Amino acid sequence: MQRRTAMSLALAPLVLPRAGWAAGASTPPAELRAEWPEATSPHRQGEARMRFFGMHIYDITLWAPEPLKPAEAARRPLALAIDYRRSLSGSRIAERSLTEMRRAGPIDDATAARWLAAMTQVFPDVNDGDRITGVQWPGQAARFHTNGRFSGEVRDPRFAELFFGIWLAPWTSEPSLRQALLGATG
Repeated sequence: MQRRTAMSLALAPLVLPRAGWAAGASTPPAELRAEWPEATSPHRQGEARMRFFGMHIYDITLWAPEPLKPAEAARRPLALAIDYRRSLSGSRIAERSLTEMRRAGPIDDATAARWLAAMTQVFPDVNDGDRITGVQWPGQAARFHTNGRFSGEVRDPRFAELFFGIWLAPWTSEPSLRQALLGATG
């Protein structure tokens, strides 16, 4: 039994809060000025580090125009800045995103194909040091920036809700990452 438990732990992603990390982590991405011109100083809600099989995959930071409560995440503008620490193909990022979005429930084949095509267009291949920032506009769209440059949007409210839910919804596959980003459970 102990062997199975140890193996299960070895296969699970490791999420570490980013408390005390580099001072530069507190600076909002420049693209948020264009997205939220009225927000003089976007609020850093939380941050975490994703590791898988011991490999550092990415650091992720949740930004909002003002502090938000966990239950408000699907209904408020917010941004997730993902700083990649490994090379990944954009198509792989898109495929994995769709898989995670399906945790919320069924997505019909036509919608899944449309969303996958849109994400494949928006998500480039990334290398260590690249950043993709996704901005949620509830009831409207998800907008994306790569290394500070606008890379596209998906104008579908359900897409936006499910995409950001990958990290922020109660159905996430990574509840400890959700807690680190939102700062609380709920």
